[in-house]
Amino acid sequence: MKKQICIGIGTIGSFLIKLVGGWDSLMQTLLIFMIIDYVSGWTVAAVFQNSTKTQNGGLESKAGLKGLIKKCMILLLVVAMQCVDVALKCDYIRNAAIIGFAANELISIVENAKLMGIPMPKVVYKAIDVMNEKEKKNYEQKY
Repeated sequence: MKKQICIGIGTIGSFLIKLVGGWDSLMQTLLIFMIIDYVSGWTVAAVFQNSTKTQNGGLESKAGLKGLIKKCMILLLVVAMQCVDVALKCDYIRNAAIIGFAANELISIVENAKLMGIPMPKVVYKAIDVMNEKEKKNYEQKY
């Protein structure tokens, strides 16, 4: 039974990885940022009671569900961009989309840290600028 469960999980995992265009450093970065953003947003609401997503600043299941749905939609958009890449026989649209989504997640992580009262070093803002420039440059080079 354990072997069958492992085979099932492996099969599903392989299928999902194929859908998003592979398990590369961009996809890893996006997923890590999504997890950090969700956990830090939950922490802002649960511990610091300082969420901008709820009226009282605390935890609300509806706000958490919206966050998860948005993250699922981002992953579905990555799948769609991968399909566009395959259809156009190119390999940059998915990557540019992932960089853009990862930059947005990083911005949200920084905002959550600020809501926790953590001061941000300038290098963090520079990293966001670099990611945004890379996305823009990647897009402009292809068109």
